[in-house]
Amino acid sequence: MAALKPSLPMLSFFFLLSLYSNTFIHTALADGVTPEEAKQLRNEVREMFYHAFNGYMEHAFPLDELRPQSCGGEDSLGGYALTLIDSLDTLALLGDRDRFAASVEWIGKNLQFDINKTVSVFETTIRVLGGLLSAHLIASDYATGMKIPTYNNELLNLAEDLARRLLPAFDTPSGIPFGSVNLMHGVDEHESKITSTAGGGTLTLEFGVLSRLTKDPIFEQVTKNAVRGLWARRSRLNLVGAHINVFTGEWTQKDAGIGTSIDSFYEYLLKAYLLFGDEEYLFIFQEAYAAAMHYLYNDPWYVEVNMDSAAVVWPLFNSLQAFWPGLQVLAGDIDPAIRSHTAFFSVWKRYGFTPEGFNLATLSVQHGQRSYPLRPELMESTYWLYKATRDPKYLDAGRDMVASLQYSARCPCGFCHISDVEFHKQEDHMESFFLAETVKYLWLLFDLAVGPDNLVENGPYKYIFSTEGHLLPATPEISLVQEHCSYFGAYCNTGNMGNESHASDVASNPQETNDGSLYGRVRTRFPSGSTFSDSTPISGLIKGVCPGLTHGQKFGISYVASSHSS
Repeated sequence: MAALKPSLPMLSFFFLLSLYSNTFIHTALADGVTPEEAKQLRNEVREMFYHAFNGYMEHAFPLDELRPQSCGGEDSLGGYALTLIDSLDTLALLGDRDRFAASVEWIGKNLQFDINKTVSVFETTIRVLGGLLSAHLIASDYATGMKIPTYNNELLNLAEDLARRLLPAFDTPSGIPFGSVNLMHGVDEHESKITSTAGGGTLTLEFGVLSRLTKDPIFEQVTKNAVRGLWARRSRLNLVGAHINVFTGEWTQKDAGIGTSIDSFYEYLLKAYLLFGDEEYLFIFQEAYAAAMHYLYNDPWYVEVNMDSAAVVWPLFNSLQAFWPGLQVLAGDIDPAIRSHTAFFSVWKRYGFTPEGFNLATLSVQHGQRSYPLRPELMESTYWLYKATRDPKYLDAGRDMVASLQYSARCPCGFCHISDVEFHKQEDHMESFFLAETVKYLWLLFDLAVGPDNLVENGPYKYIFSTEGHLLPATPEISLVQEHCSYFGAYCNTGNMGNESHASDVASNPQETNDGSLYGRVRTRFPSGSTFSDSTPISGLIKGVCPGLTHGQKFGISYVASSHSS
């Protein structure tokens, strides 16, 4: 199907966007960060982490999260020291052996999940399960330099117990899990049957790692089935909606985008391939990514469209979209990543933060979406783009982010949400992901500029970051490292590797795959010194493609007819 031609009002809208992009954006960058200043900024970010972490430990622990303004605490997820679990691998990354070991020991002795609490499957997976697994892999391995001599797999045992308590959520006709589950009693009979695409499709990394570590395939199987369940119900345009009924498989919200309610579905498709070497995830990612770039991308912004017709329904930049340039770095699609990051960062420069929603038609903050809850996505993409390009403008961007956080979000005991980005009004709340992600990516950015000396850059393994920023290593136990070609955003001076082009293995007509498809656009670069067998065919991100088989023939994934009604 050819791309829909925009109407005259939409042409005016995109013309306004191009004007905005070419005027305000290009004046947004600060003076260059010197090497000495990069070192100072790295130390400043470390201090920011400990200001918030110590505030949590002194005033909120063992409750889930810190109230940074009033110096109190609250249970926001399940009442199991959420912020401490989410912070474990950041402590290890910073080389804080004492506090890392003490925290692991406390969790091993005191944490239990046999509690009558109904929790979010998505949030519990990415924050708690991911935090436990990452810390286990660090604490149990001499090669990380952070092994704890007295550690005896306590975190792994907790992770397995938790995951088994989440398994009842996957018992649905579609394989797509319920959004919530009670840790003691399973799914409540009145639990909503509506879940988000991100909620159902962002579980593969954590559950997959757990399967590899426990040798029990059930965890990997149920999360792969969830992804298949979502992808089988995609539209004919290869787009997915935002919310779906897990029993009927009917989309209850058909807005397709890369932000709210969908974002990490795309992220985990590529990362599951990079970590596990499972090409099924890669093939799905390529089809999904090509469709997103065709129908959602209006250079340099992304809009939301109807998943069936591709008609624009929501010309909005939301702050969760800011992860996308970082994902594009992992995919090797650098040029659009650079342009979109520049556009997204221009919004930060304008307000000092990114609001939850920025209306691209009015070029103003979206009503009701004025807050900035300390989100990490823009920092994440800044780190990956600096890692891939070494362009100093990303250090300038990081410096501006640190300045905004320090000047407007710093509170007596931590860092506060900003409830209104135009007036920088503070709110007495600090999400655990501030310590798991926001300061982590900023610290990694400046440490990379100084000359990195940390687990991620100099450690024994390549690491994939979960959507919560947790470090998952591509160890032989977890990753089939010899079975696929991986691109980890590593900087290299070598030229692009040769690429062959193949038509989409889903599109029935080659004309349906436009120039923005992954096959035509991606130029994957590999870390210097990477070696691959001469017999290994490489095409973009694909190794060993069999173009004679369709996607459905290879993996048994087909359309569900009922999902195509308008």
